[in-house]
Amino acid sequence: METENPVNYKYMGRSFNDLSINDDSTAFSDCNSDRSGEFPSASSQNRRLVLACANSENSDELIRQLVSDLDSCSIDEQKQAALELRLLAKNKPENRLKIAKAGAIRPLISLISSSDPYLQENGVTAILNLSLCDENKELIASAGAIKPLVRALRTGTSTAKENAACALLRLSQVEENKVAIGRSGAIPLLVNLLENGGFRGKKDASTALYSLCTVKENKIRAVEAGIMRPLVELMADFGSNMVDKSAFVMSVLVPVPEAKTALVEEGGIPVLVEIIEVGSQRQKEIAVAILLQICEDSVLFRTMVAREGAIPPLVALSQSGTNRAKQKAETLIELLRQPRSGNAAARHSDVSV
Repeated sequence: METENPVNYKYMGRSFNDLSINDDSTAFSDCNSDRSGEFPSASSQNRRLVLACANSENSDELIRQLVSDLDSCSIDEQKQAALELRLLAKNKPENRLKIAKAGAIRPLISLISSSDPYLQENGVTAILNLSLCDENKELIASAGAIKPLVRALRTGTSTAKENAACALLRLSQVEENKVAIGRSGAIPLLVNLLENGGFRGKKDASTALYSLCTVKENKIRAVEAGIMRPLVELMADFGSNMVDKSAFVMSVLVPVPEAKTALVEEGGIPVLVEIIEVGSQRQKEIAVAILLQICEDSVLFRTMVAREGAIPPLVALSQSGTNRAKQKAETLIELLRQPRSGNAAARHSDVSV
């Protein structure tokens, strides 16, 4: 598995050990448990769930019964069992390991392939909630969850798609799962969710793609799936609340040549220059880092960036930005002002943003 590693960037005798963007913690609030209502009704089943949440002994007994009900011949019993396990795993972190140890993972994965949309949705979401426990991630992946989750991403309800994206994100936090998820066909479906989903779907898709695209082959899959168009469109829409997320995803893609070309073809240069002019400090820093990468090996792209009017806002940023942003802005200004020959800058195949 080939992952992208940070490298030193040298320009005109100056060496920069770190041109990375590390402040992604607030841009990507991790996909946590499902955002469903706690208890949809005051039924006797849900009253016993409240009791189970309050009492460890009751929860152990209930979990065993619910896992058994997952294999029931009655769809209604399966639905209720999946729903209650989903909520037990959501409400008490210690239940996640208990539910897995009780043997729930494989029958829940089977429900993800159900033709009943409600059953599928609860199966997906129960697996998502179980995956919040680190000890469960490898168990879920080894039990064969990836392909069913990808099918849910293709055919499920909007909630099932969103929660499948979150579950795949959680599984991708085990490094060796990233290639398996990419090869399962998840990347084009996540790109589609990024482009066509609601706000939560876009957010969940971008977070999953950000994690998965640390692997080079997944970067290429994402570019081939047309990711640059929705990324550029979301970055251009300051009211979307997706500028930071989209820019971070773009920053992990641009080390590959295919991504640089696609970014320019989709009109990304004017958008990045506008972000340097009017974006937040963090957005400006990400935009400069991306432009550095697309300009380092291409005289044509440097010319396009300069003609777009990038130098004045870069000068302003070099005077008033953070220390990291100033450094990047100064480097890009020097790169843009050099003679329009291809020999003035030291060339590298990869620069970390």
